[in-house]
Amino acid sequence: MDPIPPSFERDRHVRFFSDALEALPSDYEEQEINRITLAYFVVSALHILDALDRVDRDRIARWVLSLRRFPEKKTDFDDGQFYGFHGSRSSQFPNVDSEAVNLNGSHLASTYCAIAILKMIGYDLSSIDSESISVSMRNLQQPDGSFMPFILGAETDLRFVYCAASICYMLNDWSGMDKKKATEYIIKCQSYDGGFGLLPGSESHGGATYCAVAALQLMGLIRNDFLSKPMLSSVIDVPSLLQWCVQRQIEDGGFQGRRNKPSDTCYAFWVGGVLSILGTYDIFDKCSLRSFLLTCQTKYGGFSKFPGQLPDLYHSYFGVCAFSMLREVGLRSLCVELGIPDGTLLGI
Repeated sequence: MDPIPPSFERDRHVRFFSDALEALPSDYEEQEINRITLAYFVVSALHILDALDRVDRDRIARWVLSLRRFPEKKTDFDDGQFYGFHGSRSSQFPNVDSEAVNLNGSHLASTYCAIAILKMIGYDLSSIDSESISVSMRNLQQPDGSFMPFILGAETDLRFVYCAASICYMLNDWSGMDKKKATEYIIKCQSYDGGFGLLPGSESHGGATYCAVAALQLMGLIRNDFLSKPMLSSVIDVPSLLQWCVQRQIEDGGFQGRRNKPSDTCYAFWVGGVLSILGTYDIFDKCSLRSFLLTCQTKYGGFSKFPGQLPDLYHSYFGVCAFSMLREVGLRSLCVELGIPDGTLLGI
């Protein structure tokens, strides 16, 4: 008798993410600085799993809002700082050993996660002074169009261009970025093989490629009708991009992030998301991808990076996203370019 094929264990995943709302294993202590990102994974996953009733919305809203950094007065917009959200409570504490003691640690990725969470739980963003976020965000954009994540400086690459575009889109205010310069930077990051590197001239990577394509989509520069109108698609080389994406599915059915790497749960979203945005999600083997993902589904709920490992929030979240794109029964559909469930921006 043939064994019963594995299935998507929705209830186990709901329990996995619900437990993470209250407490995380000690292994996550070193991730304290990214606590709001972890919360984003949990809240969005439960929303996709149609289990947002597990979330205490008022409690989450109070906590997220407590991480906001406000300017003391509007003239502070000219002080070169960014007035967004911190990643955790500890990042709000002043660093008395630093010469930059008066600068704040508001972070672009944390601000994206905070606004996404507030959107998902139905919070009215008109009360958070979004103008100070948008205006001060321009302080993070560099002359080449890229963004650094926070005012103290750090790497500048496509990840933060994507965060900036997502923030502008969700706030419905594009004053926070120079779209022309950002677009020029994104175009320069497309490699000879069709994929995108995090920086101009760097190796193509699944996550960077998603950030590029999703940002362009949010800016209204990507068409999702490539197959029917290939000559009108976008400002980038879509045919070579599609070829690169399809080549990332390997023998076990999963997607790899780069050439000569093993398949990994998260790239089912990063690479699959690019194909979805372009309207070409049907050009790869979805049955094989589903089979691979099920080998990464764990008995504890959640997903691991590779088969046979323990689950983590990052890969568990993107595993759930991948199943949403695969149209798993009982899951909410995904707004792929924002990484949140469809209908969130409408309050559904």
